[in-house]
Amino acid sequence: MTAYRSLSAQRGRDDTGSDRESSESPVLTLVGGARQRVSATLSGDADQATEIATALVRRSRAGGRSVAVRLLCAPRALGTPLVRHIVPRVPNCEVRVTDVKLDEALMMDGRAAVVRAPQEDDVNGRVMEDPAAARTLELLFACVWRGAVLLDEYERLDGRLHTDMGQRILEHLYAGRTDAVAAQEMNVSLRTYRRHVAEIMRDLGVNSRFQAGVRAAELRLLPECGQQVL
Repeated sequence: MTAYRSLSAQRGRDDTGSDRESSESPVLTLVGGARQRVSATLSGDADQATEIATALVRRSRAGGRSVAVRLLCAPRALGTPLVRHIVPRVPNCEVRVTDVKLDEALMMDGRAAVVRAPQEDDVNGRVMEDPAAARTLELLFACVWRGAVLLDEYERLDGRLHTDMGQRILEHLYAGRTDAVAAQEMNVSLRTYRRHVAEIMRDLGVNSRFQAGVRAAELRLLPECGQQVL
């Protein structure tokens, strides 16, 4: 996101407010005008979630062709009405979850975007209509999207694997420590440790401890595996 804002500033085309006056939210305008795809990063901000929910509902009620909708959520965005109640009714909509720190952004067809960083005062964000800059933002979005976890999978794993016990075991598996060493470091019996490992392996859908460590890294379930891309 920082790279995108820098690119936009260099091009000197940071909004369309000077070109056209509109009382309608830019989010409503972009979602309503999408032809192929809408992508958004959700930080968990209630106002942002409400605005996107309104735009998706309005587009759905208007009929017309369906577009692909991708929502990349921070964990705290999962409790918003958008994710809980609106998304299940939106056709061709996919939600993924990431721990990567996200600025708020909405992208449309690789042609335009609305971006807003938490520290910015403009609640409507800045509209970007430079296609090259919009495509750059979509590429950054795609990098995080590929490493994010599907919503259903995240919720299935969230219970056990995000506990302190689960996190510590995942770290031991990722580090390749033997069961005996890991159990001793965690101050639990070898039998108890192995029982927890078996349950975690089942949750991750893997057949070996090595695979469990790799899968945990792929799903960004380990703190050291997170990264800040946007």
